[in-house]
Amino acid sequence: MDHRCSRRRFMGTVAGTAVSSSLLFGWRSAGAQPLHPKVDDATIGDKSVVSLIKGESRRQNVCDSLVEIEDRLLPILKSKKHVVIKPNMVSTGRQIASTHIDTLHGILDFLGPRFKGPVVIAESSAGYTTEGFDNFGYHSVIAEHKPLDVSLVDLNEEGLYKTHTILNGDLHAVPVRLAARLLDPEAFIMCAAILKTHNTVVATMSVKNMALGAPLHSPRKERQRWNDKRLYHGGVRQTHVDIMMTAQRLKPFWGATVIDGFEGMQGNGPTSGTAVDSRIAISSTDYIAADRVGLGAMGIDPAWVGYLQFCGQAGLGQTDLERIDIRGEKLADVARKYEMHRDIQRELKWMGTMEDVPEKLG
Repeated sequence: MDHRCSRRRFMGTVAGTAVSSSLLFGWRSAGAQPLHPKVDDATIGDKSVVSLIKGESRRQNVCDSLVEIEDRLLPILKSKKHVVIKPNMVSTGRQIASTHIDTLHGILDFLGPRFKGPVVIAESSAGYTTEGFDNFGYHSVIAEHKPLDVSLVDLNEEGLYKTHTILNGDLHAVPVRLAARLLDPEAFIMCAAILKTHNTVVATMSVKNMALGAPLHSPRKERQRWNDKRLYHGGVRQTHVDIMMTAQRLKPFWGATVIDGFEGMQGNGPTSGTAVDSRIAISSTDYIAADRVGLGAMGIDPAWVGYLQFCGQAGLGQTDLERIDIRGEKLADVARKYEMHRDIQRELKWMGTMEDVPEKLG
């Protein structure tokens, strides 16, 4: 059941949770080998399918990356009543940090001849989402892509949510409000992510965009301010675990992801980094596999990105490049070495043993 955002109602609804101790305490070093569980809906045999396109047009790259895997997309897309596109709008003012309008154009170019239902571009920005819609020109996509029925929704202002449980910085179970539209079984959920470094979890692409874009914050009209996104930032290891736990909840509703790497971000991402001219686009129905290819394109050691390793361990997608069928460009031909965030050594402290563990009793 969906709910409007209400602090009183929300605080009375806390779901139970269970987290494997191996995920909390068992990842020991950068050299540790992740598990490779069998994954299902995005695979050929035991391989996930990912497209990797390079070209001189962001819009064309995005569309072509989806065309390359349309045999994987269309059977799912045809079974859905509407499409929800979730951009990355961590900043409502800096374009390089947020999904470019041409990424949306490319997705809609693909959908136009293949889907006839409503399409909603929906985001829960850390700021005011509607300001980002205005600043980045999102309103213009509505007229250009008729007869598609395209609309824009600020998920924070809409206020519809379903409750989920994560761990806070003290490893206590706490409820968060996840946008109901991203948990809709009748929707084909599309992620419109970006290749970016990050100030907490090393890199952000599909999984991070969805897991931290789903939690809501208070609408403008509500006098008492709250922000459930902040609950994910209680500790460098806790953040990785909570992203995985949220990905577990969201994954059954995921349709396809597009990672726009036409102009990636290196250095002090996800908002203050500098541009990298990569000129690529990555698409898949396996969000984890897409992100794994994205890490390869950025020259980042996949063992550094805890949430992606945890998602692989939990069976949410494929993290082994040998079990990913990459269509289009060869990964080695497009790979660049992205500069890491200045706090990278602090970020990597999610690895190893926990130094402050409650004493054992009984």
